[in-house]
Amino acid sequence: MACTNCSTGSKDGTPRGCKNNGTCGTDSCNKLTVFDWLANMSLPGGEAPFDAVEVRFKNGRKEFYRNSEKVTLSIGDIVAAESAPGHDIGIVTLTGELVKIQMKKKGVKPNAELGKIYRKATQKDIDIWSDARAKEEPMKVVAREIAIRLNLEMKISDIEYQGDGSKATFYYTANDRVDFRQLIKDFAREFSIRIEMKQVGFRQEASRLGGIGSCGRELCCSTWLTDFRSVNTSAARYQQLSLNPQKLAGQCGKLKCCLNYELDTYLDALKGLPDMDTKIYTEKGDAFCQKIDIFKGIMWFAYTNDMAHWHVIEAAQVKEMMALNKLKERVTSLEDYAVEAADDAPEKNFQNAVGQDSLTRFDAPKKSNKKRPNNKNKAKVATDAAPATSGAPKAKMVITPNTGAKPVEGNRPPRPAVQPQGQKEGQPQQGQGPANAGNGSSAGGKRNFNNNKKRNPNPNPNQNPPGDRNGKDKK
Repeated sequence: MACTNCSTGSKDGTPRGCKNNGTCGTDSCNKLTVFDWLANMSLPGGEAPFDAVEVRFKNGRKEFYRNSEKVTLSIGDIVAAESAPGHDIGIVTLTGELVKIQMKKKGVKPNAELGKIYRKATQKDIDIWSDARAKEEPMKVVAREIAIRLNLEMKISDIEYQGDGSKATFYYTANDRVDFRQLIKDFAREFSIRIEMKQVGFRQEASRLGGIGSCGRELCCSTWLTDFRSVNTSAARYQQLSLNPQKLAGQCGKLKCCLNYELDTYLDALKGLPDMDTKIYTEKGDAFCQKIDIFKGIMWFAYTNDMAHWHVIEAAQVKEMMALNKLKERVTSLEDYAVEAADDAPEKNFQNAVGQDSLTRFDAPKKSNKKRPNNKNKAKVATDAAPATSGAPKAKMVITPNTGAKPVEGNRPPRPAVQPQGQKEGQPQQGQGPANAGNGSSAGGKRNFNNNKKRNPNPNPNQNPPGDRNGKDKK
């Protein structure tokens, strides 16, 4: 990933961001570097070394410069290179004959006109460069606010100061053409510096900013990928991938570059298989291809009148059926060529790593563990505090709400008697004893007080008759 503060902060020129003299692999110090495998080889006698060097600037931007002054340079040296206007400060990343190979790869001719290397950077050059790099982050915040205030459909992605602090390059991304003439005037008035606007693509923006991809590694474009090839959705179709933009798009919002990595392998495997648009004519009806397993060499077909039922057929069998169709002969059915699953195949028992859970543990309905509501009228049980005789079991005292209850041995207390409304305490309850047979109630059921009212409308002489609350006779 890109180091946001990789400028030098010591007298010896050690980069401040990585603390490892520009050779760490966790930031832009080692971004898009090239291994010089010709460094230990000496040139033939009388052969002059190649006079061009490769210099890296912020966020992996590299340029080729001509060492016309014959300055002794090595990888990691900080140099002052020619720029327009003034000079720029960069780090040498490659020297020698390997620079010629890199120039050929980038399409630059060895004898082309290149900028010059002035000198090795002095401590004054490094201090000015460090101060300019420290202004980039707060300047980017203000620049974005100005662009939003002007209602411009653009995004300021990064700012790069020139080494001498005389110019600032604003990198931006936009879908359409942007008229930023007023924006440049506001930037020049706000920052008092020479302004240069440079539009970059979304892939270039991701390579400059860096990040972590869905694979868990750093982005390819910010570590080693230098050329951005176009990626089409056909690459996903050839690899039998679902066309889901959320999974196929990278951090730049475009299709992932890694879709092209294995495309050639899939194309070679598809050469020996029929096309996805293969149609087979059978006596039971026409069948179309639904799916292809490229590396197993099997295909799935379904009838037009039964699209839900797929038949697995090997690619060799499909070619035989296609040959018969070319002779204007219909195949009997797909079932004759379908691949049947082996009955003697061992049954696969899947389990987790611990081996304690079952895959069908959620299929069975859950048992309700609801507790029954506690009966507030339950009798309280108390143990007998009297000392028991030796060898005799202890008796438990059961206290019932009714006065005069006798102690009963046992763990479960008797059900408390239900007292009818309007009956005073101490009087016999209605519906008990032999009277239960006459009032129509059963043991353990509800007592019917309506029948008792019919036989004895006023069992208590002290109680007022029903209907006369004041105790007066009805008129």
